[in-house]
Amino acid sequence: MDKLFSAWGNGFMGVLIFSASLPATRMAVADFDPVFLTAARASIAALLGLGLIAVFKVRRPAAGDWLSLSMVAVGVVVGFPLLTALALEQASSAAHTIVFIGMLPLFTALFGVLRDGEKPTLGFWLISALGSAIVVLFAVAEGFQSSWLANSYMLAAIVICGLGYAEGARLSRKLGGWQVISWALLLSSPVTVSLAFFTYPASLQGVSASAWAGLAYVSLFSMLIGFVFWYRGLAQGGIASVGQLQLLQPFLGLMLAALLLGERISPSMLLCSLGVVLCVVGARRLA
Repeated sequence: MDKLFSAWGNGFMGVLIFSASLPATRMAVADFDPVFLTAARASIAALLGLGLIAVFKVRRPAAGDWLSLSMVAVGVVVGFPLLTALALEQASSAAHTIVFIGMLPLFTALFGVLRDGEKPTLGFWLISALGSAIVVLFAVAEGFQSSWLANSYMLAAIVICGLGYAEGARLSRKLGGWQVISWALLLSSPVTVSLAFFTYPASLQGVSASAWAGLAYVSLFSMLIGFVFWYRGLAQGGIASVGQLQLLQPFLGLMLAALLLGERISPSMLLCSLGVVLCVVGARRLA
């Protein structure tokens, strides 16, 4: 019981931290190029991860772990941040893209089955599919408020992030949560540091304080601290089961978008978020 409580507690903390990622990214892409933002946040987090590895004298991963770490790096260090930044550059609001996060638990569970051999029940899959269907219907109904290019970026981001989450959780049982994300950040650092250098803005004079705050948040919390809790929770309680907590992320993210960005939250967004939150409860009982 204590382990289950710890798993869901860690998972919820990770979701809470990630909930502010899209609003913070929206703030940052107002003044930063999406490619530079992706590279900069990963480079800053890699430096912090290197410090943790050096201080705690963590041993290098085994040769067989590097492929999994590469999948984590592609999924959550580069793929998801870049695709969401591109989507937010095109989208009408951060709130619109946040609702897509409701699809993330389904893809996390799918990759949990493929990569970790988990076997959720049929009822679990039906409830998860229902939560994702709500999000898809919302995207179709609200499509004219945001470009289809933005929607496509978000769908691709969700798929690749699900892979990164599942693979990182699987590897966390062996290496530990913060160790996995730290090594993944270091593995991708030759690419991200180079990209940050070549896409560095010609001038920083026009960069607003809110853009700097957004960059700081996604570098420290979204790219590193959130994964400490998230991977630990997934490893403790199961990828498919604890992964359903992500269905809470749209609801939390919408509230933060309203508070931080002053965005209008439409009734359809609230209804959609309420629907996926209810699916969390059902999926948790049936997992």
